[in-house]
Amino acid sequence: MGADREGRGRRTPARAMVYAAGGVLLLAGCASMPDSGDLRGVESTPRQDTQVRVFAVPPGEDAAPSEIVQGFLEALTSDDPQYKTARQYLTGDAAKTWRPELSTTVLTDGPGAKAEGTSGGRAEAGEITYVLTGTKVATVDAQQAYAPATGAYGGTVHLTQDRKKQWRIDALPQGVVMGESDFQRNYMSVNKYYFASNTEAAGNAQPTAVADPVYVRRRVEPMAQMVRSLLTGPTRWLGPVVRSSFPTGTALAKGAGALTPDDRNKLTVPLNDKAAGIGNNRCEEMAAQLLFTLQNLSPVVDEVELRADGAELCSLTQDAADTAASRSSTRRPANLYFVDAKDRLVRIPAGSSDSEPDPAPGALGEGDTALRSVAVSRDERTAAGVGLDGRSLYVGSLVSGGSLGEPVLRSHGRTEHDRLTTPSWDAHDGLWVADRDPDKPRLLLLEEGKGDPLEVRTPHLDGRIQAVRVAADGVRIALVVEKGGKKTLLIGLIEREGRPGEETVRVVEPRSATPELEEITAMSWAGDSRLVVVGRERGGVEQMRYVQVDGSTPDVPAPAALTGVKDVTAAEDDRLPLVAYSVDGIVRLPSGAQWQKVTEGTAPVYPG
Repeated sequence: MGADREGRGRRTPARAMVYAAGGVLLLAGCASMPDSGDLRGVESTPRQDTQVRVFAVPPGEDAAPSEIVQGFLEALTSDDPQYKTARQYLTGDAAKTWRPELSTTVLTDGPGAKAEGTSGGRAEAGEITYVLTGTKVATVDAQQAYAPATGAYGGTVHLTQDRKKQWRIDALPQGVVMGESDFQRNYMSVNKYYFASNTEAAGNAQPTAVADPVYVRRRVEPMAQMVRSLLTGPTRWLGPVVRSSFPTGTALAKGAGALTPDDRNKLTVPLNDKAAGIGNNRCEEMAAQLLFTLQNLSPVVDEVELRADGAELCSLTQDAADTAASRSSTRRPANLYFVDAKDRLVRIPAGSSDSEPDPAPGALGEGDTALRSVAVSRDERTAAGVGLDGRSLYVGSLVSGGSLGEPVLRSHGRTEHDRLTTPSWDAHDGLWVADRDPDKPRLLLLEEGKGDPLEVRTPHLDGRIQAVRVAADGVRIALVVEKGGKKTLLIGLIEREGRPGEETVRVVEPRSATPELEEITAMSWAGDSRLVVVGRERGGVEQMRYVQVDGSTPDVPAPAALTGVKDVTAAEDDRLPLVAYSVDGIVRLPSGAQWQKVTEGTAPVYPG
């Protein structure tokens, strides 16, 4: 539980000031709160810089019930690692049973608090109850997984007087609750990494890393938090499609203490005996998981050494980790592709300032088949294109002089908008496309872009698929689904069962990544766990923003505004610019600059 510090001009008459010295803030929870009367929210202070450490103060002697509630809520927004100060506002028994790590509930503003009933008589009797209220934005569960939430929040805090006649809280909800700006100051989203469980089934010797975003407290030993979270295992949503190389039960050794890299940026991680005796290859996979997970934390970690039973298991550098496992954000595509004014596939070098494209080699660039949309395999050896009328899907080699052949798929939809979507390639050369035919809407997969299409089961999908983008890891898929005139962005998991050629493929556990948007125009993967989306809220204007796969908003600036966006594409390598098709044609957004026109054309895509 906590108090949002976004100033809103409330009429609470007084509170102790926030003291700042040497980058440290001390919160004194002393705002006046009535024991009865109108509902008032817990007073907020202006939002502070995320780098400032915040510490709460313990309850004052003879503090009134309102001051105990206020001080407790403020203490929960501090950087106290074990909430020791917050527990001082509780009775001894309540302090022992309260588990703040079970959940975090995020409200639009700090929780409102009101004394229940007519408090005077009850306070004189030595007890009083406060009702906490607010509007939910999100929750973070015990696995540190974020999920958007809506609706009203309600909780109660009961206070009694101890033998010294001091008011303390003896009953309260498990977990914590705080306002959105406090959450943004206190928590940060970090990816931990596991490996796609279908990698071996696809015949890949190198495991494919999959990002699993979680929220950790910014200034409470985030490195140790992330290591413990990684060892605990993937979040429930992602768990069915990934694996960990750490043996079951692996944890930090007792007494491991703080985890801090040495002056050579090497981090030593002592593990319990569950990790003892493993082979070198598996140990390097474990170390790669750690290095990928810790890469965005400070201080920088360039090397990890794993130890168990007092002996070194293995050591791995960052460069070696990229060899031990495949990670999408380290792949830099060679080219950006799009359809030119002659409806042919063309390309320009990725990240260059070129504005004159070259025809893509092969029949889709050199032939006479008119295209409306394209997709290029991640190794840039094969391309797929949908014909101008949306009815036919073609696949051809990106080798000059190659022939095209007959379409690999045809739609029988009556109009262009009821036919094939833009296709998408997965990490194993599988080609995905949706047929929007209202009489037979389907999600289809063509292994290696050829053969009979496999109909992918979508048992929990409610609506018709309008757009498809498969993540580079091959186990997550982004879908724009339309129902009742509303287009939403859903992220699903790809499950495979059976042997190659006889397998069943399903998309399961779809969840919304943009619950507040009701009209999605375009989207693309833009990192290991991030997408760029074009859409609008109810009654709002079109906007472009980044979103996380868990529905949260990443702590990065939104792209510059752009008018009339019809398509957008991004590379997993965030050093490459966003590219869009708008009313101005093909445009790109270099880092730190404004949108720049490239040339005429439509349907821009990076490989994938």
